[in-house]
Amino acid sequence: MAKMQTAERVSQTDPSDNYVFQRSLLAYHKAAEMVHGSVLEIGTGSGYGATVIAPHCEHFTTIDKHQGAEEIIASIPNAEYKDMNVPPLRGIESDTYDFVVTFQVIEHIKEDYELVKEIFRVLKPGGKLIISTPNRPMSLTRNPWHVREYSPEEFYSLLSTAFGKVEAAGVFGNPKVMEYYELNKKSVNKIMRFDVFDLQHRLPACVLQIPYDIANRLNRRKLLKGNKELTSSIKMDDYYIAPVGKECFDLFYTAEK
Repeated sequence: MAKMQTAERVSQTDPSDNYVFQRSLLAYHKAAEMVHGSVLEIGTGSGYGATVIAPHCEHFTTIDKHQGAEEIIASIPNAEYKDMNVPPLRGIESDTYDFVVTFQVIEHIKEDYELVKEIFRVLKPGGKLIISTPNRPMSLTRNPWHVREYSPEEFYSLLSTAFGKVEAAGVFGNPKVMEYYELNKKSVNKIMRFDVFDLQHRLPACVLQIPYDIANRLNRRKLLKGNKELTSSIKMDDYYIAPVGKECFDLFYTAEK
């Protein structure tokens, strides 16, 4: 068996991650169309997003609590990496950045209100936050790596605690994407039939994280093996951003200071 890699950090090299990776890629390309000046990214991940956004701004700073993308960031002339656990945004002065970009991060943060306030603080007047997070109604199981997930209304309310102007959109998939989603849903439901005592909602998250991660990775590889043409054929253009709705996979919101 190939090396088991956590399914919680999307890989651009693992073919079984293609369905999720292409969706993540769209968010970065959309952000690249919007940014300019100085940009702060919260959540470097494996670094592929930095290569998309950095060329479109004057200076790009990316932070993460997990190292691993330093080599990629070092290869980008106008980019720098900072090792940081957030919130707060330590050492970053107020009114510093034109844009803050953070994708698939806030669901991992216990102090989500504090993070939103910190992002507001470091943005320049007129600066914008571009943020994404999973849309809870489309999640197939509890993800124990997430502190919480949001409905569209809850996420709007969270951002509105600091920002006066919030625009709500979502990442949707075309019929090809939805075909994969339904296959995934069917496969997950088969696995969850064994959870007769609903342990996914009863046990502490720390107990469930590793079993969830293994099951998630094995499920993705099973779907790849059984549906290789479909899984491999999904591209970024099979996803699109539109006004938010219950059937979007991710919430993609912008907020202006």
